[in-house]
Amino acid sequence: MSADTKPTHLEPIREKFARIFGREAAHVARAPGRIEFIGNHTDYNGGTVLGAAIDRGVSVAIAPRTDGRRRFASDQRGAIIELPAGVPEKQSGAASWVNYPLGVVAALPEFGRRAPEGFDYLAMSDLPSGAGLSSSAAIELASALAFLALTGQQADRETVVKAGRHAENHFVGVPCGILDQGVSGFGRKDHLVFIDCRGPKFATVPLPAGAHFWIFNTHTKHALIDGLYAARHRECMEAARTLGVALLADLTPAGLAPLLPRLAEAPAKRARHVVEEIARVDAAVAALRRGELDTVGRLLTASHRSSQQLFENSTAELDFLVDTLAAAPEAYGARLTGGGFGGAAMALTSEKFDAAAAGKVAAAYAAKFGAAPDILHTQTGDGAALLS
Repeated sequence: MSADTKPTHLEPIREKFARIFGREAAHVARAPGRIEFIGNHTDYNGGTVLGAAIDRGVSVAIAPRTDGRRRFASDQRGAIIELPAGVPEKQSGAASWVNYPLGVVAALPEFGRRAPEGFDYLAMSDLPSGAGLSSSAAIELASALAFLALTGQQADRETVVKAGRHAENHFVGVPCGILDQGVSGFGRKDHLVFIDCRGPKFATVPLPAGAHFWIFNTHTKHALIDGLYAARHRECMEAARTLGVALLADLTPAGLAPLLPRLAEAPAKRARHVVEEIARVDAAVAALRRGELDTVGRLLTASHRSSQQLFENSTAELDFLVDTLAAAPEAYGARLTGGGFGGAAMALTSEKFDAAAAGKVAAAYAAKFGAAPDILHTQTGDGAALLS
């Protein structure tokens, strides 16, 4: 954590907490958003993934209450949501965002930790919404650290990560793997996070100097809970059952090829994507260790083509961005990042790719689709931490 990280994020949220609730916050925690670098939909299939924690995220401030009430506020929403303490109940409508911290409250006892009772809670984010940077995992992990601090408890990083995933799977209702929470929890500046999701096992891989990330947010629909994500999950599980393996990660590309005729068209496509994507992740790790960013870039673009053609979770907007970025001489490669079905594309570039180059991509996109994408030039950052 850099020397100025704490004051940079502490002061604004402490000030806003005091304005909203009329008293000081007891604790502040922060967790970063993440870029899914490569490994699209491999996590819940038991595979390997690479992600990068970024220098933007979600901060959570909290203070205890003694009247058995839980009050939630956010810098991105106007109303305070007030709920009774006790067993959390899932919220809907304008209050649905509190399902992420409520899910963590519900998850903590599953990991041998006491859930907090009454509290005032504020979340502040500098992550662009709907860009596939996993604000949900960031709020889950920041909430977990804040709740643990409030109740005088501790947990190792892996337990915090697992509690965040449990919240999303079992309370929010998204059947995600551990990529998002794992990268947000284990992030390290100037590194990528490598996860073997079967364990899970976490490691970091140095990012070669001169590598830059650019995110282009299309603002097209990114609806994971609307069923598309869950449908892909079901198709992958169906393919594994039909092929007699516990998870698709048990197969190699060579081993899968002769088995594909056993599958219907959609499960066969999904299985090919996942198994070949896991091989691309492993190839990307090897290329990163050799410092071969050109090779890494080609793997990123190949990943997108597989998402586009086999997993069918891309969109015309994302495909246009990847095509345009992949043709830019300063870009090593590009792909959709996140669950897909809209959201954002990521480009891995050299330092020569600058704001002017990004502006040209945005202008070409606007000429075709009528509105420019949001552009975010980001760096790697450290993982979730309790700041005070």
